[in-house]
Amino acid sequence: MPTKRTPDRLEWRVRSAADLGRALAGARRQRGWTQEQLAQNLEIDRSYLSELESGSSALVLQRTLQALRRLGADVTVTVRSDDGPPR
Repeated sequence: MPTKRTPDRLEWRVRSAADLGRALAGARRQRGWTQEQLAQNLEIDRSYLSELESGSSALVLQRTLQALRRLGADVTVTVRSDDGPPR
C-alpha cells in the first residue's frame, strides 16, 4: 500500500527490498499491467519479476538501502499517473 496518494501520483517510502518490491508491484498495478506484460517488456521471466516484487531476490538492494538509511537518507518511489499501454 502506498505511503502517500494524490490524484496524480502514488508514493512509497522504501526502507527494505520488500518495500521496493511492493512499490514495483503497486506501480505495475496502477498502470494496469500484468506481471506477464511487464516481464515481456523488460525481457525477463515472469517468475523473476515475481521474486523482485516479493523482495526475495534483492540482496544488493537490501544492503544499499541499509547503507543509505545509516547515512540518514530517505528513499521514496514516486509513480505519476499515466494511462499509457506498456511499451
